[in-house]
Amino acid sequence: MISFSVLAIAFGVVFLAELPDKTALAGLMLGTRYKASYVFAGVAAAFAVHVALAIAAGSVLTLLPHRLVQAVVGLLFLAGAVMLLMKKDDGDEEIKAPADQSFWKVSGAGFMLILVAEFGDLTQIMTANLAARYDNPLSVGLGAVLALWAVAAIGILGGRTLMKYVPLRLITKVAAAVMAALAAFSLYEAVA
Repeated sequence: MISFSVLAIAFGVVFLAELPDKTALAGLMLGTRYKASYVFAGVAAAFAVHVALAIAAGSVLTLLPHRLVQAVVGLLFLAGAVMLLMKKDDGDEEIKAPADQSFWKVSGAGFMLILVAEFGDLTQIMTANLAARYDNPLSVGLGAVLALWAVAAIGILGGRTLMKYVPLRLITKVAAAVMAALAAFSLYEAVA
């Protein structure tokens, strides 16, 4: 059964953590060179694979004792918040894009770029944590994949405009604060 509150939490955490990531910039770069729908199709497919892997990992964590899982999840959320705050700007990385403009070449390039760049990324770890924390893989998975798709769409269609109005540092600080709050709540539950 889908829990809209869990879905909303997953969406918010993953959206805020992914927005300042290099993936949005990669989508922006590909989106400026190629047909946006082709780029989005590849990127969306890669994110779906990443969320499925994260949900599977998080579901395995639910088999462990509840207090241990809460402590581990809390520490991982805390580590995620610290990673966001300590993250340095990677700058503009050059993205190799296909010379051919066909759907399969462009979407394949987007898929491979995200598949490689996002494997083991903070948002994948956060999705696994959320799946373990809430023991509702469908809601967490749906929230996470919708958040990743939203960030990809923003990056592909209008990343430059958004960054003119919302400073990247602010987005990063909000994401870190949300993760720190989730860490505190999980650690409290582990001890209480």
